[in-house]
Amino acid sequence: MTARRSARPISRRTAARALAGLAGAAALLGAVGCASGSYQGARRELAIAAGEPGGFYLTFADMFAARVNAVEPQLHAVAVPTQGSLANLELLRGGEVDLALVLTDVAKLARQDAALVGGAVPLAALGRVYQNYTQLVVPADHRAEELADLRGGTLSLGAPGAGVTVVGERLLRVAGLTEDALTVRRLPLAAAGEQLRAGGIDGLLWSGGIPTPALDRIAERQRVRLLPLAALLPRLRALHGAVYEEVSVPAGTYGLPGETPTVGVANLLVCSPSLPDDVADAIVRVLVSEAARLLPPEALGTQYLDLRSLIGTQVPLHPGAVAAYRRLHG
Repeated sequence: MTARRSARPISRRTAARALAGLAGAAALLGAVGCASGSYQGARRELAIAAGEPGGFYLTFADMFAARVNAVEPQLHAVAVPTQGSLANLELLRGGEVDLALVLTDVAKLARQDAALVGGAVPLAALGRVYQNYTQLVVPADHRAEELADLRGGTLSLGAPGAGVTVVGERLLRVAGLTEDALTVRRLPLAAAGEQLRAGGIDGLLWSGGIPTPALDRIAERQRVRLLPLAALLPRLRALHGAVYEEVSVPAGTYGLPGETPTVGVANLLVCSPSLPDDVADAIVRVLVSEAARLLPPEALGTQYLDLRSLIGTQVPLHPGAVAAYRRLHG
């Protein structure tokens, strides 16, 4: 990561002030013709693999697609609901989508010959867009105070195609929870919420922006707590590097009285290396020029939508993205 931003949660007012600093870049984009669309090629559809309803992946992808369509007349983008990062990589590998939102740890695995993602997936980054917060949710009256206390219980590690599976399995390992120490289920977020309420599971693990709308709805139906995970970070980083960092879910999120220190993983917008340079260039221009319109209304967490932070992908940038960032940086 060549340019690191603080992972401390920020308010929408602070985010708005930071994003206002992009005015100069937006003016530069206008000067080179972005207002009428920087992409001048043949009309092209762009499918963006996103995530589950109720999560930030899909919210962000919908917002981003809308901005692409507004400023690039020759491009037509649409967000595709999925189960998350692993599913998105499969779609990208098969050529069924053009862009995908993927957790950084999953993206790095994908570039290797990793069995978890079915072998190596060629991909390139277009930008780092926001922070994902690993959120371990339990009923408010549950006895557990940390992950290890779930020994003997049942935990949902997310949908089968969810990227939280990667950090989840790593967390279980460093917490000393072997396969026979607890029952692991793989449930979509909505189903996990219902099982949590019914007592079918002791906890659910989710990685997303804060507050995640679906978790807000779960918290409206029953009182919940978040278990802290940051104490496991040194062991995670020793094994897997700086892809993980300490972040805090702020007080007030899901009605909680205090902040919860946990593990953060940056979220990337990625594509196939075969994506044409001029398309990658246009995508980067939209990320920069429309940053202020890509902040979900409920967002409290860290955003990376500025020139310094967008490039901190830990995965090689697409050549078209590199050229765009260099021009925009001046």
